[in-house]
Amino acid sequence: MSSSGLSNVKQIKDTLDVITGVVLLLISLVLAFYLVPNYIGEPSILQNPMMSPRWLPNIVSWLILAFSILLIFQGVLVSSNTENDERKIVKGPYRRFIIMLIAFLVYVLLFETLGAILTGILATVLLFLAHPVRVWWAYGFALAFPVGVTLLFVNVMNVPLPLMPY
Repeated sequence: MSSSGLSNVKQIKDTLDVITGVVLLLISLVLAFYLVPNYIGEPSILQNPMMSPRWLPNIVSWLILAFSILLIFQGVLVSSNTENDERKIVKGPYRRFIIMLIAFLVYVLLFETLGAILTGILATVLLFLAHPVRVWWAYGFALAFPVGVTLLFVNVMNVPLPLMPY
């Protein structure tokens, strides 16, 4: 017995999730098997594999691969109910998009001159302003998170970052 192609299409419950999962799967495979090995060099006197510049990109590429497979399974197994779907994308106001774009540009353009900590604080505050975060204690994270992440990268992972403008 042979089944028609239409019955196989009916097995996919959310086409957008499957397409997104396949695209992310292909990107992760290119990242894991082509970009990381060919374009990120390792020093010859590497003492610890976790000190390799390839370590974090490898972890990220394999995580993207795993999550893309989960997204494909979700698209095949979970149907998308158009009315009450929690995964439905709801577009916000253009003001939010503009502020988020400004936060990105601030981070990219001022990272070298202001340093990782000040730029991170400024970008995080802008992101909080773009979204409806109106509790005062959440803005404490805008101070603590960039400082913590920067110190983690500099002191634990030995990544040279510009800390403060001197």
